Amino acid sequence: MTAQPIAIEVEELAERRQAPDAPVLLDVREPHELEICRFPESLDIPMGSLPGRVGELPVDRPIVVVCRSGARSMKVTQWLRAQGREDVSNLTGGVLAWSARIDPSWPTY
Repeated sequence: MTAQPIAIEVEELAERRQAPDAPVLLDVREPHELEICRFPESLDIPMGSLPGRVGELPVDRPIVVVCRSGARSMKVTQWLRAQGREDVSNLTGGVLAWSARIDPSWPTY
């Protein structure tokens, strides 16, 4: 497991998603939020459910945690790092930043 920066920008994620060793996107938003917009390949585990489902996280790929604005995902990133997962990063600005700077077709809420 290689230590990753604690946060990455949406531009870096857009580049990394194209790589063969792309990170796993862990979306910690609630199901009703995912109905509005979501990354099709994301692993969707609401923040409150994560402690009981942490075993579902892959151990062989880095993880980028995503939420609406980056606040919940930062808490999850810090929690996972405290559990020993140094290969976890937070997506700064969340899906709001993704919509504003990468894909304006994404609805915001």
